[in-house]
Amino acid sequence: MHIPMVDLHVQYEAIKSQIDAAIANVLDSCAFILGPEVTRFEQAFADYHQVSECVAVSNGSDAVKVTLRALGIGKDDEVITTPHTFGATLEAICHVGARPVLVDIDADLYTMRPDQIEDVVTERTKAIIPVHIYGHPVDMDPLRSIAERHNLFVVEDAAQAHGATYKGRLVGTIGDAGCFSFYPGKNLGAYGDAGGIITNNPELAEKLRMLRNHGQLPGGKFSYPRVGYNSRMDGLQGAVLSVKLPYLKEWNDSRREHADRYRTGLSDLPGVKLPVESDSAAHVYHLFVLEVDDRDGLCESLNAAGVSCGVQYPHPLHLAPAYAHLGYKLGDFPVCEAACQRIVSLPMYPELTGQQIETVIDAVRRALGAERARGGLRVTKTQVRIPSVDTNAIADIAAA
Repeated sequence: MHIPMVDLHVQYEAIKSQIDAAIANVLDSCAFILGPEVTRFEQAFADYHQVSECVAVSNGSDAVKVTLRALGIGKDDEVITTPHTFGATLEAICHVGARPVLVDIDADLYTMRPDQIEDVVTERTKAIIPVHIYGHPVDMDPLRSIAERHNLFVVEDAAQAHGATYKGRLVGTIGDAGCFSFYPGKNLGAYGDAGGIITNNPELAEKLRMLRNHGQLPGGKFSYPRVGYNSRMDGLQGAVLSVKLPYLKEWNDSRREHADRYRTGLSDLPGVKLPVESDSAAHVYHLFVLEVDDRDGLCESLNAAGVSCGVQYPHPLHLAPAYAHLGYKLGDFPVCEAACQRIVSLPMYPELTGQQIETVIDAVRRALGAERARGGLRVTKTQVRIPSVDTNAIADIAAA
């Protein structure tokens, strides 16, 4: 049995008739860029979050970039965020001419630490981008307090956290704007690149709509008050997302159930750190990430057993060659650096079956030399391998 990290085909088969009809409707109407299907999704996504505005864009990277531009952030400004995220977060900051300023992450939640933010605020700081990583929200109350004291914008990167909540509030609704990716493998995924921005600020939304469409006035073709981007969502993606959105809660509930089942099957393993969910949050498990000493050895064993796994992310962004100009070095963010050597993601998608989950659990246990047995844990004679990813390896990456 091969178990993939994500199985998009099984989800498509479950809603095939609805998806096919929605796509056929777009083909019949020939409304391929923006158009009524995108507008329909924007309204539905705004209603889901109980906000007034949703602006659909071409991808999650553009969602962050266009939002920063609309907020007036640019050359010589600073934006505080995390080194533990997909590269698009820092990329968007750099693309508007601003400088990413980083803080370390929480050792259990992998989200940025609000208690370190105030230490790096300067007169150039204009915004904070909290990243709700893996589906778990950032601790937003202290972050918002700092932002308010220093008159900073808060732009939530919710690309991995569709439907997650912080103290009962959906992520993306807590800051000045919330940015989402609808990349196919996300909790709410399109059938290509797509993204969205939500806000309760109509003036900001108007700027976003102009910027996504070459700086043109809405409805005013060939009138260019601003220099904009080609960041429009296409009609096919709007149609697909409109079909999928009503299933989001059900799919997230399934992810949470799968996470509970993984925990039950793996909680007694020595040396394994399982995902943590804070009391203030509802995790939606875009990824199920655990930590082990011999991450490479575990991945090798799982792959040999037909179980896919992933590493999100193997290298801290502050050590990536693309961001060497920021001047950070090995040791600046020790929690992030240590996590990147140990984290591994197990298969996680709503349609996972109980049998598949049990197969993954058994494969992990065998790989770590701890099979399940009546009466508790039975440790086998599997040889323990020395981790192949270490501090020296990260130093080599930083020097590259």
